[in-house]
Amino acid sequence: MPAERSAVIQRDTRETKIAGSLAIDGTGQYQIRTGVRFLDHMLELFAKHGAFDLTLQADGDLDVDQHHTVEDTGIVLGQLFSKALGERRGINRAGYFVLPMDETLAVVAVDLGGRPALVYKDLVDVTHVGELQVELLHDFFEGFVNHAGANLHAKVMYGRSSHHKIEAIFKCFARAMRYACSTDERLRDQLPSTKGLL
Repeated sequence: MPAERSAVIQRDTRETKIAGSLAIDGTGQYQIRTGVRFLDHMLELFAKHGAFDLTLQADGDLDVDQHHTVEDTGIVLGQLFSKALGERRGINRAGYFVLPMDETLAVVAVDLGGRPALVYKDLVDVTHVGELQVELLHDFFEGFVNHAGANLHAKVMYGRSSHHKIEAIFKCFARAMRYACSTDERLRDQLPSTKGLL
């Protein structure tokens, strides 16, 4: 395992100012404030279940709407992982997880191979969970994959509660990322690709 896989990002635009830090090999500690409490809760779950130490502080134009804040938070999360992973030598690269959340079942698969792609199907048919505009989760994950260099497929198989559907996705996302970021001692000096390039 590399001595330290961590990153600090400050991303300032006319719409948002976001400061973030990440330690991949952490213990699930977090300090998160985006101004959208349900998103905070999901990112707290992500940090805890991924065993990532994560801080995110966002100051966005929520007086307009949540779009810029939610999307840009995904961008910063992706940048943090990309920077912390560096050349990505020795990582497992891909991971997946299937998780039951009471009556809901979700699956997430991720490949950190450098090629951004997203398939996202949460089966949520309400506009808001808590105060979060649910449709913006697609933008969050799109921001993440584009800046992390990740291929992410997230799908709710079935369920009733909208809260459970989204929570199951974030817990699966955490566990899939935890495995994909983990290192294999046998492959510690190798890039996880037959191309020799990610």
